[in-house]
Amino acid sequence: MSVKKNPVAPAALSPRALGRATLERQLLLRRATMSAKGAVEHLVGLQAQNTKPPYYQLFARLDGFDPAELAGLMESREAVRIVTLRSTIHLHTAADALTLRPLVQAARDRELRTFRKGLVGVDPDRLGAIARKVVEERPRTPREIREALLAEWPEADPQSLGVAARCLLPLVQVTPRGVWGRSGEVALTTVEHWLGRPSGPVPAPDATVLRYLGAFGPASVRDMQAWAGLTRMREVFERLRPRLITFRDENGVELFDLPDAPRPDEDTPAPPRFLPEFDNVLLGHADRSRVIPPRYRGRNGNGNQAYGTVLVDGFLAAIWRFGDGSGARSGSGTRSGPGPAAALTVQPLGRLSPAARDAVTDEAVRMLSTMRRAGTNTKRAGTDAGTDANGHDIRFATFVDFGP
Repeated sequence: MSVKKNPVAPAALSPRALGRATLERQLLLRRATMSAKGAVEHLVGLQAQNTKPPYYQLFARLDGFDPAELAGLMESREAVRIVTLRSTIHLHTAADALTLRPLVQAARDRELRTFRKGLVGVDPDRLGAIARKVVEERPRTPREIREALLAEWPEADPQSLGVAARCLLPLVQVTPRGVWGRSGEVALTTVEHWLGRPSGPVPAPDATVLRYLGAFGPASVRDMQAWAGLTRMREVFERLRPRLITFRDENGVELFDLPDAPRPDEDTPAPPRFLPEFDNVLLGHADRSRVIPPRYRGRNGNGNQAYGTVLVDGFLAAIWRFGDGSGARSGSGTRSGPGPAAALTVQPLGRLSPAARDAVTDEAVRMLSTMRRAGTNTKRAGTDAGTDANGHDIRFATFVDFGP
């Protein structure tokens, strides 16, 4: 498949054209041959609020991906899980963790201010110093951090003290938590202590804006702010304007892009892809219509429950979870992972053609074959299918009632 680079900006880009450009940069139009570390760097991190989604994100994007490769990066401390973008946990390369965390400190400061009522009489500088000493003695659980701080401020709100420590310090979740095939409770230390080198000063955001466009563009100022959880980025884009080209979306919003970034034709084929909950391609823009049709907005979650997303022809077309759709397994998306005899259930949000259902099934089988290392027996099934303990049971059924 050839990818065209258009030197002349058209008057407007449709959601479909924007989607194809972003999917190409997200490695979702065709799997890339780059390393896991290269992909994590290229994508400016992977959403990692839960422990398993980063592995599924890379399976969807990399040719021949082996979960052990990403696990090895975490065990060797070449990649870490740390709160950065949108004040949520992301998996970053070590170098990015040391630079992106200071960049988003302003967002953590805003979060901390929302807990100020529980921190009356607490000196933030002293709290940060005490918390740093505690977690650098050895990795500590959130409860241990709260207890240590309560010993200094017994009248303060325990939750607010814990939040303050996480906002003031660049805390990483240490392994074995997050390592494929292993488990462990949340234990925290500072990124500097874990990596054995200091963070730099707060960097100018210019380089991050350019990297964002390289992985998510074309995009507006509001799109980048939504992705990063930052504000007041207009002046940065204006500073970079001479190095960028501009487009308009169908609503007239100005979009910025790198001149040589790929912008495939909007009819470029987009094969089905299974994405875990909170994949950044779904959250990386203020206007998400390039991947989420307006009629399906909010359908990849229900209240506080999030589900995996199935892209068909480049757009959200179904949700998925492990289990048979009956609620027997309560995990959402990739949270619980596939069991030894678990089904995978796909709930289409609209009509899928027979060819699309077959393509979705084939992609599900590829995912389970990689992530389970199981047999290759496959069932193409409806809700009445049984489960083959030695194979893959792909079901199309309803497991979320979205109402009329």
